[in-house]
Amino acid sequence: MKLITQNEKVSRAELKSLAGRMFGGMVKAVVDIKKGIMFIDAEMHADEEAALLESGSKQEDLWGINFHPAETEEKFVEFDSMINIRPRQGNRSRGIDDEATRIKILAVVKKLML
Repeated sequence: MKLITQNEKVSRAELKSLAGRMFGGMVKAVVDIKKGIMFIDAEMHADEEAALLESGSKQEDLWGINFHPAETEEKFVEFDSMINIRPRQGNRSRGIDDEATRIKILAVVKKLML
């Protein structure tokens, strides 16, 4: 697992390398939309989520995504994770139902990419 912050960004080439050895084209990530950080490269989103919670993140700010570095921009980020199922926050699916939340996630991703 690797923490990505403004001080240590990640490149698409690095994501491609990680994807090749883990899930054959995909890298899991959990984004903290409030702190503007994310963990990448774990077998399960829940592991990345736990690491962020241990470092002081709040559950309601954490969202699971998948990177597909070999895909086009439209398919580069996939909003799909079991940790996203949160009825108390109005999210009843593995996706991210709220467009404003998706926009916040994409803004964090953009800031953390080289």
